[in-house]
Amino acid sequence: MPKFEARGSKLTMTELVQYYGTGRRKTAIARVFLRPGSGEFKVNGKAFDEYFVTPSQRISAKLPLVSTDTAASFNVLANVCGGGVAGQADAVRLGITRALMVFNAEFRKKLKAEGLVTRDPRAKERKKYGQKGARKRFQFSKR
Repeated sequence: MPKFEARGSKLTMTELVQYYGTGRRKTAIARVFLRPGSGEFKVNGKAFDEYFVTPSQRISAKLPLVSTDTAASFNVLANVCGGGVAGQADAVRLGITRALMVFNAEFRKKLKAEGLVTRDPRAKERKKYGQKGARKRFQFSKR
């Protein structure tokens, strides 16, 4: 959010420093903002621990910050929609990774080595006509 300062009769917008990254996984999309701060983490207006319940989701979402030792120096604000909670955690992870690379391009080498820069392209395969599912067929009968 832009902050406004009153100077005389004019309102001037003070510069808000933030770094943005978009993350996607399956059908989940995360818009992540990194702002210099004390390490506060909010997802869709809720606390991090309240939104991501399982330890694997929490570890997955915070991995880029932990691997670059920047967990305590940024406030993370994430808006996530679509998919399930596990896919959303991976989308937040990619969003944080991209925002960190905007902040400091030298982080890319370390993040790439951990496999965090690459988007996971796997998604649900569509159901085909004349079949029961994507791969499963209806039962075949000779007679």
